[in-house]
Amino acid sequence: MQSAMPKSPDARLFLRLANTLKLRFGLFVPIQLAMKKRQSKLLTNNGKASHKPERVSFSLEDLIEHRRLKISSWKHLRNTRLLVILSSPLIYLCVLPFLALDASVALYQFVCFPIYGIPKVPRKDYLVFDRGLLAYLNTIEKVGCVYCSYANGLLGLITEIAARTEQHFCPIKHAQRLAATPSRYAKYLPYGDARAYREQSDAVAQAYSDIAPDTK
Repeated sequence: MQSAMPKSPDARLFLRLANTLKLRFGLFVPIQLAMKKRQSKLLTNNGKASHKPERVSFSLEDLIEHRRLKISSWKHLRNTRLLVILSSPLIYLCVLPFLALDASVALYQFVCFPIYGIPKVPRKDYLVFDRGLLAYLNTIEKVGCVYCSYANGLLGLITEIAARTEQHFCPIKHAQRLAATPSRYAKYLPYGDARAYREQSDAVAQAYSDIAPDTK
């Protein structure tokens, strides 16, 4: 089943160029779109989690479709409610406290984690900016995706740093059920078990052997 001829002049030009080079839709065109995109945690042979980079490839048909479905920034603005546009500066003002928080937590981890014997949390596992490279996003959408990637990635990074810190200094479970627990929560000691705390807290504070070493 043949695909419909693209309507966009740029897409038609791209298609003619591809045909000139004797490319076909069934072949995959290797592109460097998301070289730093990382897979979900994969288990290695020794059972430890590791992150491996994954190259993303799109077929020529997909690339043409991406280009065809791109909406201009001006049309994007015209289709956006006025209150959304007026409130958007408040979203981007948050970048200032985010940057300050990023710098302070990065300094804390850099200085203190080696002293405490806590493995550092790699930024590259949380701060991933591959969505800003997608061809079907306009400039406004790309900026928004990059900003969201930074904000959510930073908060995820800080959450993991806090979890490893809590395991080291206060590895005690809460009496109440939490809506979301830290990633290291399973290693914490039972609430109200004084003997377990006195006898096992030092060992729990150094129980990071399940974390794969950061390979740069």
